[in-house]
Amino acid sequence: MAKQSVTLTVTGMRCAACQSHVQKALDSAPGVEKAAVSLMNGLATVEYDATTTAPEKLAQAIRATGYEADLPIGGRSAFEEQEERERSQASEARELMIRAVVTLALGAAAMSVPMGNATVRYGLLITTLGVMIWAGGGIYSGAWRAARHGSADMNALVALGTGAAFLYSAAVTVAPGFFHSRGIMPDVYYEAAILILGFIVLGRALEARAKRETSSALRKLIGLRSTMARVIRRNQEAEIPVENVIRGDVVVVRPGERLAVDGEVVEGSSFVDESMLTGEPAPVEKQAGAAVAGGTVNTTGSFRYRATTLGEESVLARIVTLMKEAQASRAPIEKLADNISRVFVPIVILIAIATFAGWMLLGGGFARAAAAAVAVLIIACPCAMGLAVPAAVTVATGRGAELGLLIKGGEPLQKMRTLTTIVFDKTGTITEGRPRATSSEVGDDALRLAAAVERRSEHPLAGAVIALAESRGLAIPEATDVVAVPGHGIRGTVEGQLVQIGGAGVAVTVDGKQRGGIVVADTIRPTSKNAVEQLKRLNLDVVLLTGDRAEAANEIARQVGIENVIAGVRPEGKVEEIRRLQREGRIVGMAGDGINDAPALAQADVGFAMGTGTDIAIAAGDVTLLRADLTGVARAIALSRAAWRVMQQNLVWAFGYNVIAIPAAALGLLNPVIASAAMAASSVSVIANSLRLRRLKI
Repeated sequence: MAKQSVTLTVTGMRCAACQSHVQKALDSAPGVEKAAVSLMNGLATVEYDATTTAPEKLAQAIRATGYEADLPIGGRSAFEEQEERERSQASEARELMIRAVVTLALGAAAMSVPMGNATVRYGLLITTLGVMIWAGGGIYSGAWRAARHGSADMNALVALGTGAAFLYSAAVTVAPGFFHSRGIMPDVYYEAAILILGFIVLGRALEARAKRETSSALRKLIGLRSTMARVIRRNQEAEIPVENVIRGDVVVVRPGERLAVDGEVVEGSSFVDESMLTGEPAPVEKQAGAAVAGGTVNTTGSFRYRATTLGEESVLARIVTLMKEAQASRAPIEKLADNISRVFVPIVILIAIATFAGWMLLGGGFARAAAAAVAVLIIACPCAMGLAVPAAVTVATGRGAELGLLIKGGEPLQKMRTLTTIVFDKTGTITEGRPRATSSEVGDDALRLAAAVERRSEHPLAGAVIALAESRGLAIPEATDVVAVPGHGIRGTVEGQLVQIGGAGVAVTVDGKQRGGIVVADTIRPTSKNAVEQLKRLNLDVVLLTGDRAEAANEIARQVGIENVIAGVRPEGKVEEIRRLQREGRIVGMAGDGINDAPALAQADVGFAMGTGTDIAIAAGDVTLLRADLTGVARAIALSRAAWRVMQQNLVWAFGYNVIAIPAAALGLLNPVIASAAMAASSVSVIANSLRLRRLKI
């Protein structure tokens, strides 16, 4: 099977029922492995078998439901796609607001004129028809497309309500005598039709603006991109467009400037502010050999670096792509809204018909029966239902990115709140993963000889010895005849002397005489103990799972406050340990460095991959910590719990609104105009509640 993925732009979706129709069509399309349709972003992300189907066939499946679908434009970067989406959303919001203001003004004017005058009525007929075409054209065309494909959505409810009001008023205007002769007051409801459309369009305008606010974090990331770069060409500095930078170019960065592309420092040093990518407030020191990311800001010094990853492979572009995919994904709880939405609109239409019939049978009169039925149709639009969960997912994943957490979608966002146990790897997770010399009782001469031998070694401790020698400014000579002696370290010849390192601790022996020793240890990350304490406060069990020997593992665990230690486990055995914990009924989160721990991260219910600002594409994890700080695990879980509360509040509001509002409308307690205003307010309130997550302090 040739598994591929594509993201299609879907236009015309306005409510949960719309999203449900598109989702169902994709789920049932041949070759589709997984599909996620987002009402918030107007996107459909589809994983499919390329031997069975193709993107164009998937787009056709969407079009068959009555909605438009566009394939991604080839050659367009993630930045360009998002910028185009931003422009489109801004343009839509402006256009909708203009139409809403004009329509509401016309509705107010219609209420102020005498309805009994025939000339006025014909004028209102023409005005209302114009408003329906100009402001409500998308509503009626959407309802018609859905009806042609055997479905009904929010557009159908609005079209039926306003259409009924207009057609009845038009009939009264053209043939008032017909109604008089049957004892029916020839009243017209043009102002109701205009005002209903005005409030519906106003709600969509406010909704469009609010949707843009939910993706503010993504917009900030887009704003970090540089357009120009200063490179060395023909031994001279030249300022060129960033898209013309090629791999290997040497880029010059001055104090206060934003880095144009990713690269590796080759000359000079400075401190770089990476907070916009990792959430780490303190600038990070960068010296020769250090990796740097485009979009970060140089602070005080100046340096030169060699361009490495460019375009769509850059750190910033990958973060933007992953965030877009996350915000377009679906949380499991959305299935509840889908199941309700599939039958919601037809049921509402039946309730409206029953309302009309009931009022007529009870002698309420045609006008009152029609008003109640129209109010039912308008008040029941399931917009808020469709936005309840996606709005929270979009804002929460954006807030996570600001905190240095790359949450890969709605499913891990929802699942994190249920975790009961967090399993930590040791090396590179709780510890730095880079052994360092913590103390030394060896002279400079012996140290430089030891470093010469260690420079020919691949042992993890070798780097610590070399770093200690370099920190003392020692010139390291060349070593020959270097061999590793199992159980006894390494030996070699340096300047005619036999040098051996190893044995008890890291002892240094020169020509058979011990010249001192070096204590080397993998130091604990400064934030690890605090992270464990935070997780315990969240009522989570913390487990240390490592391949290291029990003595070393227990000492590390003691220092950070972990009581449960599983030591001496090989990488392939970590998966079985995770499974064992799951068989005990635990819901397990695993945090590791994403290399040897990849299988265990994939097995865990939620995998937390330790990344850095320059290494974020770790596929095994559900959540990538963009800075090497385990407190990010606690922050991610706290964010998940807060997002879950908001999802529940949104769904309770959306469902509760309809549970209360539909009976009120059916009983004649809400007129259609008030119903349309309330419906618009319900959608905006759901998004506004979700936006509270942007201010979450964790």
